[in-house]
Amino acid sequence: MPHFAPIARQKLIKALRSAGFEGPYSGGKHQYMVRGEVRLVIPNPHGGDISAALLSRILRQAGISREEWEQL
Repeated sequence: MPHFAPIARQKLIKALRSAGFEGPYSGGKHQYMVRGEVRLVIPNPHGGDISAALLSRILRQAGISREEWEQL
């Protein structure tokens, strides 16, 4: 579904849910999503899309490869 490119926050959340993450939950300064023992902090809403560089860091923390990401 999503290509590896800048993405809107809501589309990121939807894709992470399809990858097995639950949430987002409130916590401190940022919301987070959970899959098993992995707790993934997600960016706060802001005016623009989430950049490809930040998306890359999020996916690395989530344990999702680019190939897996593009097949969600």
